[in-house]
Amino acid sequence: MPTSAQVTAAEIARLAGVTRATVSNWRRRHPDFPAPCGGTDASPAYDLTAVRGWLAARGQLPASSPSDDLRTALRAATADDATRTTEAIRLLPLLLAAARMPESERTRLAGLPDDRLPGRAEQAARSCADELPGADEPAYRTDDAPLLRALLRCVAEEGPLRAVDVLAQGDADEPGATSPYVTPTPVADLMADLLTGPGEPYPERVFDPACGAGSLLLAAGARGARRLYGQDVAAAQAAQAAVRLALQAEASDIQVHAGDSIRDDAFPALAADAVLCSPPYGQRDWGHDDLTFDARWMFGLPPKGEPELAWLQHCLAHLSPGGRAVLLMPPAAAERASGRRVRAEILRSGALRAVVALPAGAAPPLHVGLHLWLLRRPHPQASPPAHVLFVDTAALDARSPAGATGRRTTADWPALRDTVVDAWNDFDRHPDNADPVPGVARAVPVIDLLDEVVDLTPARHVRAAPVPARPDELAQLAYELRGRLRRAVTGLTALSVGGDWPPVGSAARSWRTASVADLLRGDALVLHRVSAAGRGAAPRPAEGSAPRTLTARDVVARRAASGAAVEGPTGEEITICEGDVILAEMLHEGVGTVRVADARDAGHRLGRHLHLLRPDPARLDPWFLAGFLAAEDNLTAASSGTTVVRVDPRRLRVPLLPLADQRRYGRAFRQLHAMRVAADIALRLADETAHTLAAGLTGGALLPPDAEGTR
Repeated sequence: MPTSAQVTAAEIARLAGVTRATVSNWRRRHPDFPAPCGGTDASPAYDLTAVRGWLAARGQLPASSPSDDLRTALRAATADDATRTTEAIRLLPLLLAAARMPESERTRLAGLPDDRLPGRAEQAARSCADELPGADEPAYRTDDAPLLRALLRCVAEEGPLRAVDVLAQGDADEPGATSPYVTPTPVADLMADLLTGPGEPYPERVFDPACGAGSLLLAAGARGARRLYGQDVAAAQAAQAAVRLALQAEASDIQVHAGDSIRDDAFPALAADAVLCSPPYGQRDWGHDDLTFDARWMFGLPPKGEPELAWLQHCLAHLSPGGRAVLLMPPAAAERASGRRVRAEILRSGALRAVVALPAGAAPPLHVGLHLWLLRRPHPQASPPAHVLFVDTAALDARSPAGATGRRTTADWPALRDTVVDAWNDFDRHPDNADPVPGVARAVPVIDLLDEVVDLTPARHVRAAPVPARPDELAQLAYELRGRLRRAVTGLTALSVGGDWPPVGSAARSWRTASVADLLRGDALVLHRVSAAGRGAAPRPAEGSAPRTLTARDVVARRAASGAAVEGPTGEEITICEGDVILAEMLHEGVGTVRVADARDAGHRLGRHLHLLRPDPARLDPWFLAGFLAAEDNLTAASSGTTVVRVDPRRLRVPLLPLADQRRYGRAFRQLHAMRVAADIALRLADETAHTLAAGLTGGALLPPDAEGTR
């Protein structure tokens, strides 16, 4: 077993809290920089112990966190990604056992000497091993003691979910993994919400045949599902799902198995009330030649190049009559010529109830706008429904400030969710006379869909619908929008004028910096975060002016607190004060992830996945702090992860400047923030105004202006 891990230049940059360019400069300028000990010429690897010693000798090594220590111990105990995955599965039973231990017992276990710790850890882990698919009987050795102790410390200080995240890194590349992408929380929540209508009880039995790390099952469990079933071909992902469900879900029956759901179904007799699934995309070797006469192909054998239609029929085969399924599908599945025959049979049977187009960037792969297919297993005696609902949320996103910039979108998820759920609930109640939402949602007769292409792309059916409006009402709306746009542009122009921003000199300024960890040790800052222990119960809704919860989406979208209002204590809670600096835990391209709390935020509660830094006003200006924390290079150097990128605030660095200079920079950052907000408003109004005028022209409600523009 290796005594030290190997790290790449990118990992050294994250370790030191600097950019990769800085690491390259160190390699060129310092002869004593550790020599490569592995890797390739293009991507050399360095001994971690040597690198840490070199950084520490120069004061470049920030204080480590328990999760950093666990990651380092895991690297030191493994030689490559494959053995790291095996090691992670081996540790998960102990992680789950440690999460269930009283704090005093966990502290005693971590404090045992190296020769006793592995044996006692084995005893604790055996009680949980049977709950985790792919986990062997726990067996720990004496030289595992540093790794076991690091795991116990991470569970105790940062929570078991953070420890799971550390162990999960790298599993996405495991051969055969069904889902290299994590279904984002907003998408998982929307899919879970669509399983039921208003006033209906939530399905009790929910199944995900490609469960990955369990995000869809967690969303269903949070809404009341009590029996959760999952399967994944990658043993590491199935084990992670089992651990996450055991830690977070309140279900009475949780069963997760490892294996290929299509070829080796672990639940052949299961008839669930509902299915949630994000099937793997584009896997041609799904079993087409071996499963030609399988009883699941109720709509016909899917072509070899249509694995998503095989997964769809597998999901329906596991539903009881009338049960619902929501699948996250690639857009090509709605229109590929090879799947036309199967799509037609799905339509004729009445199994397809709705198709929802999500904006690009809503879920990986981020360059594609994925679709949600809403299905229901038909009752044998019921008449097939006559209509299918199509919803195009990409149109909504195109009118938002983020969607119009051409950058990767940050969707307004509360508005998007409300639009989709409202349209679905209206259609579910009145499938034959649901009200259309112009440009967004429309119910289409099945007979109109059964043409030579059977194209189920929502944009094809929604955007072709006319937009009815009374000419006088539309003209008045356009007049009001143009007036608001002029005022917004005037405000933006006023913010963009002022003094020049002069150059520093012939060369850029060189900062002497301190990490947030250093500032915390010096009491210049206090760091708060809603810990894992305080996340179990959802806040109780309250009426009136009760404090609301500031969510991570609120911070990214620069909007007021929109989370559920809370009344009275809910366990662990953190009240926001004016001047607090709030940082989103997840990295959203380094844009809009840091916020200075103002009067509208004060008194509200801090939500999940947020860090709150409370500066000492006599030593740190909050706007200065927020501006430098939000620097893209700073955030990138302090982040870790691949599919889910998390920021460690302790690694962020801030220049050491006198308070007067801080306030000067703070005023500049505050002006830039106001400019961004004004630009967002102007952009949204410009797009809404242009959309309204274009709809009026093409719908025959408005006339174009005359040549002089006076009409």
